[in-house]
Amino acid sequence: MENEIQPQQNSFFNWLNKSLTIKMAVVGFLILILLIPLTYVQSLIGERADRQQEVISEINEKWGKEHIIAGPFIKIPYTKRTVSDYTDPNSKQVKTTTQLSTAYAYFSPDEIDAKANLDVKTLQRSIYKSAVYESSLVMNGKLAKPDFRAEDIKEEDVQWEKASIVIQTSNLKGIKNNLSFKIGSQTFSLSPKFAIQNENSKNLHSLQSGYFNFKELNSLDFQFQIDLNGSERFSLIPIAKETKLNMKSNWNSPSFVGEYLPKNETDKVTENGFDANWDILYYNRPFSQSFFEILPNLSEYSFGVNLLVPVDEYQKSERSAKYGYLVIAFTFLFFFLIQAVTKTNIHPFQYLLIGLALVMFYTLLISISEHSNFLIAYLISGISVIGMISLYSISVVKKKKFALFVGISLAVLYVFIYTIIQLENYALLVGSIGLFAILGIIMFISRKIEWK
Repeated sequence: MENEIQPQQNSFFNWLNKSLTIKMAVVGFLILILLIPLTYVQSLIGERADRQQEVISEINEKWGKEHIIAGPFIKIPYTKRTVSDYTDPNSKQVKTTTQLSTAYAYFSPDEIDAKANLDVKTLQRSIYKSAVYESSLVMNGKLAKPDFRAEDIKEEDVQWEKASIVIQTSNLKGIKNNLSFKIGSQTFSLSPKFAIQNENSKNLHSLQSGYFNFKELNSLDFQFQIDLNGSERFSLIPIAKETKLNMKSNWNSPSFVGEYLPKNETDKVTENGFDANWDILYYNRPFSQSFFEILPNLSEYSFGVNLLVPVDEYQKSERSAKYGYLVIAFTFLFFFLIQAVTKTNIHPFQYLLIGLALVMFYTLLISISEHSNFLIAYLISGISVIGMISLYSISVVKKKKFALFVGISLAVLYVFIYTIIQLENYALLVGSIGLFAILGIIMFISRKIEWK
């Protein structure tokens, strides 16, 4: 009886060993298993990217953060009359009362002609870099004559003698000069104005001059200069009827941001920097020239430039790792086809070792790219992994031509993925065409395999 069972067991295990279906199931299971370390690699890339951002934030915090400039506004207090009805508790008659309070009106200039020079440099801590700048912003323009008639405010209720100038900025820490505001021949000092930050005014801090009598001004022409240390972004809010800005810098990879782009953007960027010009009319923005009671936060309408380090190695590494599933699947498919064609028995443990070598590509990539550029890191990592798998393939499939096929296939696959990473607008198109071509080749090679 035992002798009859033994041949049956042997034939069953021989069938398992020869069944392509079982082998495909094992290979698929191994691919799923390898997704675990690949997910950890992606988590590592995210962790290193977060660490980079933390270091950059520390550098920028000490040097000076981004700057958003709004102003100058003319701030004039006025007496606000609130009329309300109430019922007299004694006579039960409805009476009218008028409550007096002080409110403020803010008026934007008629013209702003600003010039900004940004001297950009990179600061480095450990292996991380951040783009920072020293800037000088000079504003010339013409103030507007305040008009209270639109709000039906009487002339006698306006406190002309308590007029002041308000300029808003997102970063007080980065200011590097004593601020003064010149109107005609008169000069007024500016100082920070403490205010309770609410939902409408958060992120912008006010600088305000002392009081002056607006009606005694002999000119409405103004001049203002502010020297700044900042990082990442510099932008202006177009509050005047016509806001002009000329911005020059030695940074040759700017990213113009905000609601408005400069004129002839592509013609203004050279290897030595950029020279950009904006000319924005008040018709181009959705807010008025005057505000009553509350000066809103207009940051969302700002325009300017982002100064970012042009190469983000972690972002490219993360994009590369997203194709890790594809690389493992296709590599295992190559070996499975070789196994089916040559009738070679490849053990699941050998598949596992090859898969781990493919995962190691991404750890090599991220570690080398932190100390070199992405292309060099990609070449070193790719050559190392392809060489290791190709040499190991010789002992697995016993034929050098098949090992050469594996090496060439992996090289083509890595080149294809690198090309997709570099592309932006055509990444999906090129990726779809490439995968379609690879699938066609695999279908052609596998057409003569005996699946029974």
